[in-house]
Amino acid sequence: MGKIIKSEAEWRVELDPVQYHVLREAGTERAFAGKLTDEKREGEFRCAGCGTTLFASDTKFDSGSGWPSFTAPVDGAAIDEHIDVSHGMVRTEVRCAACEGHLGHVFPDGPGPTGLRYCINSAALTFDPE
Repeated sequence: MGKIIKSEAEWRVELDPVQYHVLREAGTERAFAGKLTDEKREGEFRCAGCGTTLFASDTKFDSGSGWPSFTAPVDGAAIDEHIDVSHGMVRTEVRCAACEGHLGHVFPDGPGPTGLRYCINSAALTFDPE
């Protein structure tokens, strides 16, 4: 996957303040505040930074966490995972492989078939309905 390289000034122009905080500063939006948490239509969830397709609606589920949750990415090559030891815990951070934008974290407490819960900030995503 080709990398998208932009200066922080370019990102600030292209992203709104919440998107910038989440994608470029590894921030987190408040639980239940994101516009895509309750999205139930069929379609694709894309990176808000670069438009890469990340998740499909058929992998989305209501985890009760307050953030959109998915069981798997559309393509494993679309995301990168990194160990995150911030906030006094060890977690697996999920980033867009193309633009390196912070998306959220993945946890081993999701439903089948993967048993994973990709807990993703709404601000890091756009939604294209079918």
